[in-house]
Amino acid sequence: MTKDATVSIHIDEAVKNQAEDILREPGIPDSAVTNLLYHQKIIQKGIPFPMTLLQNNTSLDGISRTELDAKLQHSYDQAMSRQGRPLNAVFADLERKHT
Repeated sequence: MTKDATVSIHIDEAVKNQAEDILREPGIPDSAVTNLLYHQKIIQKGIPFPMTLLQNNTSLDGISRTELDAKLQHSYDQAMSRQGRPLNAVFADLERKHT
């Protein structure tokens, strides 16, 4: 499969740097993660992780620090309890479905 499209996004620089630091040690480039995300969106026909909408708020600016911390803790707990799939299994599925 040729890669002939470009995705351009704008995010907070500190967030970008922190995310890149996490993947630097295992040597996973951001482009691989972005590609994986797009494939998973196709496979799952939606966002490939649990997501809930905030009630009565249109942005994170409308929630308290305590609420934000609780949501972040919940996401962290899900990641730490391995409520997902190993990366090599995801890539193997992608290889089978897109080759």
